[in-house]
Amino acid sequence: MTTLGRQRPRLLPFLTGLGACAVLAAGLWQAGHALAATTELIVVDRNSGLAIYGFDPVAYFTDSKAKTGNEDLEFNYAGAAWRFSNEGNRTAFEKDPDVYMPQFGGYDPVAVSEGVARPGHPEFFAIHKQRLFLFYSAEARQAFEADPDGKAMRADANWPAVSKTLGP
Repeated sequence: MTTLGRQRPRLLPFLTGLGACAVLAAGLWQAGHALAATTELIVVDRNSGLAIYGFDPVAYFTDSKAKTGNEDLEFNYAGAAWRFSNEGNRTAFEKDPDVYMPQFGGYDPVAVSEGVARPGHPEFFAIHKQRLFLFYSAEARQAFEADPDGKAMRADANWPAVSKTLGP
């Protein structure tokens, strides 16, 4: 667990004691991943404190694929711990994190375009106009790719209202 994860308990009180069925019904479980923080402006794994589940945000741009980061190459930024697959990626992120951070904090832009905060999955991604977008599912990514400018524009318009629902 990251230092950040140990410093800030991340479980929502209403989830304590809920069974897997309740978590699934609440839509808070993602394909084998831990609960995602839906009370934060950045998608953070509740158990580890890692942004975008420990995937390297720079690798999407440099390697055109999702790559897990190394626990020895961690950088704390914007209230989350970010991991990187190599030192160069970490340095690039440190210099200009806004270039590499996923849009909408890693929330699915298709859901945001509909007024909902749904954590994106790091393996469902797209780079559009030099920006990283993470999607809840392959179907959401396909919906985005059918009209990326329209979906991004609607998500941009809805993000201020959606992000207000994510406050601490």
